[in-house]
Amino acid sequence: MVDAVAPLKVPRFRALWSAAVFSNVGSFLQSVAASWLMLELTGSATWVGLMAAAATLPLLFLALIAGAVADIFDRRKVLLAAQTTMGAASASMALLTAIGRITPELLLGLGLLLGVGLAFNLPAWQATVPDLVPRGMVASAVALNSVAFNVARAIGPAIGGALIVTSGPAVPFAVNAVSYLGVIVVLAVLARRMPTPDRVESSMISAIGNGIRFARYTPAFRRLLGLAALFALTSAVVQAVLPNRTEELGGGAAAFGFLLGAMGVGALVGAFSRGPVTSRLGRRSIPVTVAGFGAAGVLLGSAGSLWAAIVALLLAGMFWVWTLANLNATAQLMSPEWVRGRSMGLYTLAFVGFLPIGSIVAGVLADRIGAGGAEIVLSAGAVVLGLAAPFLRIPALGEVRTPEFTRPRATPDHVVTEGGPVLVMNTWRVDRERLAEFLERMQEVRLIRLRTGAYRWRLYRNAADPHELTEVFLVTSWEEHLAQHARIDDDSAAILRDTRRFDRTGAPSTVHLVAIDIEHPDDWDRLAEEHRRFHESDGSIPM
Repeated sequence: MVDAVAPLKVPRFRALWSAAVFSNVGSFLQSVAASWLMLELTGSATWVGLMAAAATLPLLFLALIAGAVADIFDRRKVLLAAQTTMGAASASMALLTAIGRITPELLLGLGLLLGVGLAFNLPAWQATVPDLVPRGMVASAVALNSVAFNVARAIGPAIGGALIVTSGPAVPFAVNAVSYLGVIVVLAVLARRMPTPDRVESSMISAIGNGIRFARYTPAFRRLLGLAALFALTSAVVQAVLPNRTEELGGGAAAFGFLLGAMGVGALVGAFSRGPVTSRLGRRSIPVTVAGFGAAGVLLGSAGSLWAAIVALLLAGMFWVWTLANLNATAQLMSPEWVRGRSMGLYTLAFVGFLPIGSIVAGVLADRIGAGGAEIVLSAGAVVLGLAAPFLRIPALGEVRTPEFTRPRATPDHVVTEGGPVLVMNTWRVDRERLAEFLERMQEVRLIRLRTGAYRWRLYRNAADPHELTEVFLVTSWEEHLAQHARIDDDSAAILRDTRRFDRTGAPSTVHLVAIDIEHPDDWDRLAEEHRRFHESDGSIPM
């Protein structure tokens, strides 16, 4: 319990978390009021469904861009802009509703604008957590963020319903708009007090490409994204068809509220018990919690009474938080600071993007075999996923090696050239008996080059001398090539330094070829001298 709330001892996290609790409550007030108002305006289930989707739909299209923005710019300022956008959308809803000028089109448009703000908020928010608390508290901080969300989910809809009945939908909209102010004030203070790391990206397209390549060429992270997507696909059924399952069990609206509350209570218990459970299970934590959620879903689908369903949802809530807190924290700890926003954008896209697909599949299946049958079938898929999870070799949370940069690797002042792309060639002359070991090591070098900025990599041999081998990789620009040095973490730098020993002389040769603008050539002599001195001091790429 003490470890679970330890991040709240950190003043800046405590301030932001407290503001987030109020903001999350406001968000649930807004979502309930918006759906109810849309029903009143149109009487159409389609319009209500579009309104419900408005908050998450922009994320499917903007997650990669939002992740890149979180890495290129100061994350606190990105969060300020996102929170201000969401607050303005809610305030506009309140004002237009109060003066009787709201229309279905305006309400949906403002909902989409709020969704745009949310799309840019999520990656930056998640990427900021490791900047707010020590490394050992990251998982507990993620779990506390889940507590904030589930507290809001437990009380927000009820408060929203009461406000609609007594005051109309304009009041919940206004409360939500005010709820953003606390977060904005805290972020404004943090933006002044916390240093902003230097970030170098040549363009938005390049930044997005680098983020995708990092995920693609970091095997454990890539497998984690796959697991998150499959878990979303198989777990969405529990909440997606819960109203139908409630009817099957003979319950009405009140029973549905109790069932939702049961899952919320389970989630709260899971958030505060995550630390001991994760420590005890170790490497088995994610497989057990994924399979446990699936088993709870099977129990829900086969329950013969509302009480059995409540028990199943209590368990589902616990396993849900245990799984997501560990997956989220693992994703954050795997990601170096320079790409963390994009990493969390990809993680959000993998999970949130597959949730609606899982919900659609669950609904279609429920129409054919019943809600209980759909929950049993898809939840059984989650059980299978949990059993298969050990084969994905995702490290346990306590085993994650966060990339470290103890050597200063900030991009130095350097002669600027307009050239690009840049082709780098490193050539080794390898003894026959060391060739197999060299080729094995080059597999690691390939991943390092590609996840830090190279978009092509190949190893060539000299046709006249099979023991002369040349590594060739391409980077989009000279600026991007320099930034690549700053992205080399300590472990990767050690691997690159170790590759020198495979050359017979201990000094593999390096050539950099820069595509040039033949109409406006650079000062090549000065560039070459600066580049030589840079590599002598940096040492991350053989010379």
